[in-house]
Amino acid sequence: MQQFSVSLKKIAEQLRLETAYSPTDLENIPIYTMDVNRPGLLLTGYDEYFEPTRIQICGNAEMNYLKCLPEDERRSHVHTLFAMKPPAIVITRNLPILDEMLEFAKEYEVPILCTGENTSAMMSNLISILSVEVAPRITRHGVFVEVYGEGILILGDSGVGKSETAVELVKRGHRLIADDAVELRRVSNRSIVGTSPENIRHFIELRGVGIVNVARVFGVGAVKVSEKVDLVVELEPWDKTKAYNRTGLENETMDVLGVELPYTVIPVMPGRNLAVIIEAAAINNRQKKMGYNAAQELMQRLGLENEDIKF
Repeated sequence: MQQFSVSLKKIAEQLRLETAYSPTDLENIPIYTMDVNRPGLLLTGYDEYFEPTRIQICGNAEMNYLKCLPEDERRSHVHTLFAMKPPAIVITRNLPILDEMLEFAKEYEVPILCTGENTSAMMSNLISILSVEVAPRITRHGVFVEVYGEGILILGDSGVGKSETAVELVKRGHRLIADDAVELRRVSNRSIVGTSPENIRHFIELRGVGIVNVARVFGVGAVKVSEKVDLVVELEPWDKTKAYNRTGLENETMDVLGVELPYTVIPVMPGRNLAVIIEAAAINNRQKKMGYNAAQELMQRLGLENEDIKF
C-alpha cells in the first residue's frame, strides 16, 4: 500500500508550534507515521524497540530528569536521542531547551519545536492530526453526503442518478461532501473518513445543466469538508430477477481499506424518490447503531423471530 506523508510545516501551523531550530524549511521535512513517542526510556539508556520515525515529545518528566543528571551522563543520553535522527522533537509547556539539545540538533539536523501546551493535550492533538493526514486512502467514484448526521457514501454506475439524488438531498437540508471522486481515509481500525479532492470540492456535475457550485447556489450550510462513513449505498437499475433485501434482518457489509461498513443496494426505477429512501436508510442505520432494529421488532410482534422468513 502506498505510504502517505504530511509536511512538518503543516503540523506546526495547525498546532501553532514555534521553531527553536530547523536545518531546513519545515515544508521539506515529511512525517510518515501517525504514532508519536515520549523518549523517557531511551533517555534512561534503554533503546530497544525505539522507533526513530516517530515525532518525539519531551515534557516535564523528560526535561526534569535530564536536569538532574550529571553533565557527562546527560550529554550521553541526549546524544543517543538525537543520533537516532527522529523527524522532530517537540518540547511542551514552554520548558527551556537544554544547551546539549541545541548542540546535537545542529549536529544531526533534527528540528526542535516548542509549545506552551501541556504534554497530554499536545500528544492528543498531534495524533488526531496525523491520523488523518498520513492515513491509508483510496479514491472511489461516487457521491458522499451527510444525511441526519450520518455519512452516506453513494456508489453506482455512471448515469444511475447519484448526483441528482445528492442535489435533492441538499435541497432537503442535508449537506454535500464530495461528488464524482470521494477520497476515503482509514483513520482507525474502525473508522473511514471521506472527503473531496480540494480542486473539485463543493462542485457537482448535473447532466443537462453542467457544473454547479453547491456552496454558492445553496449556501455554505449545504456543504461540509469531511465526515465519517456510516453507510454505503449502491444504486443500480431495477433487476426483476434479483432478490433485494426487503426486511433488513440481514446486515450486509462492504470492506473498505480493511474496515467493514454497513452496505445496502437500492434499486432504481421510475417513480422511486431516491432522496426520501436514502433519508429513511440513514435514520434506520442510526437506529441500528443505537440498538433498535425495526425488522426484528416486527418479527417479535408476529411471533416469527425464530423462523426463517422469505419474501
